[in-house]
Amino acid sequence: MKCPFCGSDDTVVKDSRTADDNTAIRRRRECPECGSRFTTFERVQLRELTVVKKNGEKTMFDRDKLARSIQIAVRKRPVNPERVEKIVNSIQRRLESSGEAEIPSAVIGQYVMDALSTLDHIAYIRFASVYKDFREVKDFEDFVDTIDRFAKPKQSEDEE
Repeated sequence: MKCPFCGSDDTVVKDSRTADDNTAIRRRRECPECGSRFTTFERVQLRELTVVKKNGEKTMFDRDKLARSIQIAVRKRPVNPERVEKIVNSIQRRLESSGEAEIPSAVIGQYVMDALSTLDHIAYIRFASVYKDFREVKDFEDFVDTIDRFAKPKQSEDEE
């Protein structure tokens, strides 16, 4: 593993343990060249995944990009970072076990939407505004109305 500080090719593992959710190995490393310490994570990758974007462009699946997009949606919300990590792990496992090597970006977006809808409604709306490409206030209003219809119990005719 290359040192991120000085670029030395030789680093020493000082400590290894499983990450909190047992899906990765966390390694504390030290560079004998500059003395810096840093942490790396090692994960199992079942298969190479390619994301097919709306315009047809193909890119390699980037777990960190998925995590960043969810973190942006939950920013300043009462959401534990470990919950975000679990969502990312769950989506990645789901994609890898699908049997498909090429995954449409819309599928990934829908998985994120599903996860955020039960996690935090504000984060859900934030993500949806980008994912569904809201262009005007009416788009937000329509989307929030849809959420309200599913979230609120229906009143009976006697109560109206």
